[in-house]
Amino acid sequence: MMRLGQSGTVLFVLVVVVMLIIPLPTWILDGLILVNLSFALLILLVTLNVRDPLQFSAFPALLLMTTMFRLALNVSATRLILLQANAGTVISTFGNFVVGGNAVVGFIVFLILIIVQFIVITRGAERVSEVAARFTLDAMPGKQMSIDADLNAGLISDQEARRRRRLITQEADFYGAMDGASKFVRGDAIASIIIVAINIVGGFVMGMVFLHLAFTQSLSTYTILSVGDGLVSQLPALLISTATGLLVTRAASEVSFGGDLVRQMLQAPRTLYILAAVIAFLGIFTPISKLVALVLAAAFALLGYRAQLGSAELAAAAGPSVALGASRAEAAPGAAPEPAQAGTGVPGPVDALAVEFGFGLLSLVDKAQGGDFFERVQKVREQMAEEFGILLPPVRVKDNLSLPPSTYRILLRGAEVARGELMPGRLLAMGKEGGSLPGIAVKDPVFQLPALWIARQQQDQAVLQGYTVIDTATVLTTHFAESVRRHAAELLSREDAKRLLDRLRQVDPAAVDELTPGLLSLSAIHRVLQGLLREGIPVRDLVTIVETLGDRAGETKDPEQLTEYVRQALGRQISQRIAPPGEVLYAITLDPRLEGELRTRVQAQEGRTFLALDQDTALKLTQVAERLARDPAHAEKPTAIVVAPILRGHLRRLLRPVLEDVPVLSYPELDPGMRLQSGGVIRLDD
Repeated sequence: MMRLGQSGTVLFVLVVVVMLIIPLPTWILDGLILVNLSFALLILLVTLNVRDPLQFSAFPALLLMTTMFRLALNVSATRLILLQANAGTVISTFGNFVVGGNAVVGFIVFLILIIVQFIVITRGAERVSEVAARFTLDAMPGKQMSIDADLNAGLISDQEARRRRRLITQEADFYGAMDGASKFVRGDAIASIIIVAINIVGGFVMGMVFLHLAFTQSLSTYTILSVGDGLVSQLPALLISTATGLLVTRAASEVSFGGDLVRQMLQAPRTLYILAAVIAFLGIFTPISKLVALVLAAAFALLGYRAQLGSAELAAAAGPSVALGASRAEAAPGAAPEPAQAGTGVPGPVDALAVEFGFGLLSLVDKAQGGDFFERVQKVREQMAEEFGILLPPVRVKDNLSLPPSTYRILLRGAEVARGELMPGRLLAMGKEGGSLPGIAVKDPVFQLPALWIARQQQDQAVLQGYTVIDTATVLTTHFAESVRRHAAELLSREDAKRLLDRLRQVDPAAVDELTPGLLSLSAIHRVLQGLLREGIPVRDLVTIVETLGDRAGETKDPEQLTEYVRQALGRQISQRIAPPGEVLYAITLDPRLEGELRTRVQAQEGRTFLALDQDTALKLTQVAERLARDPAHAEKPTAIVVAPILRGHLRRLLRPVLEDVPVLSYPELDPGMRLQSGGVIRLDD
């Protein structure tokens, strides 16, 4: 089909050139005139059915080709009119049948067509094209910056960013080309007037001098032929001008122009009833034909009735509206899709991440009341992308009447992972216990520290007494962000892992192609990434992660063991996240005898390893580690438990319930330049 189109375009151009040079027989000219008229109708029909102007992006070039074809027809017809006083059946039919053989009437009809096309349609389309091109070009930098911002925030993929940039470029090129192409139609209208005038004057001279016709016969013959030629050429030109105006004034829509027109014109049945009443009144009380007016009024009334029935059916299909409990996340960037498939009654997939509010907290999400939670959620998404290298799934935000009015909860795949209570209109004062500041004593919902809900007028007093004062929206956002960090591993889906690998493949294809699917499956890579995120390690340095997996995948396929190898490769980043350069890390180590005994307890089964400890030993080990990690001597200072690589993962799982905030490192993970100080030695005989 594409080759046929290319060959047809070349053939079309050659035909136009031949028409300008070689005289055509009248029967060929008749056929080409009908082709021109048919092609103009086709262009108009295609324009009426496009949903977006860019779907007909070839229109500017097509406009130039049709204009040249029409002018070539004028040249061929002029040659026949002047030489033979005969331009074929089509032109004679238009000159005699359409205008009744009256040259004056034909000339007036021709002038009216020219005025309609040149002054009304062409001028309007030209102005709209010019304005659209100007605004499109002016908006390009802003649209490009918006795409870059979404890409940097991780909201869209590289492929989507390229697609959007390509669409913006095509839009600018299209409207710029339409701005210039609309000049072709304007020039064609002017050329038609000149050609008709030349044909009349030149034909009159040819008939009198060379064909020896009488004055009146010569004037009538050549005037009718010239006017017929003008009508034949201007009727397709008028259709294409109309198509030009429709295309440049068409806004993007999900349906065609006809569908939009019917839907928007019939969206208010009451106006059709009013129109029917007005027409009926005119028919009854004025000399206007009663029959025509009443038939027309009945038609509009019937149309209004059908539109009213359609609206009622649509409302019944949509079901009753829900005032409370409805999702409000659509206004937020990254909002989740609708949870159910409309009209099927089948629930959609569970939201990966959701926040539910009691009705007393709806002001935090209602923009009309100053709520900015949606914007804060977007900032958390951007922060997670920057800090951990992952993109959070869309967040569903909705109210829940079953919750207490001042309560909110955070859901992960439908299960509650966090809950808190807020007091709108008050501030939360934290950081001091036993002070004299009056307020409602509570526990901070994020870190469970002692806090007070105080009145806003107490803010200055609380700051002077050493409290940290934050508003309710900040408390909620902090709780949401901490919950997301704590469960980042669970939020990373397998599709997210694939997307990360696809983005890396664009910049480092060798590393990705070597690793998967030959050495490791996507599920194994996904589990490694989850293992890193579970302990708060970013996956931004995906090159190092993938290259390490490629080096070690030949030794083991165990995701837990591979995670340890990746951690060692990321040792500098891990160490500096715990203790920034220049700070001392308090390292809690194992007694050599205990470490040797624990090594012997590491057993392998079905390709995986585990630490076999009896309950008493595990409990005592946990208690000693907790006592050393919570030692006031190095409280609020970087502290970590440092063990042999073979034990690190097992001790991390053992100590997580009581020491979630204390990292467990292996010796290879320590930065060689890190300053270390002993934080104690774990001995079971203490």
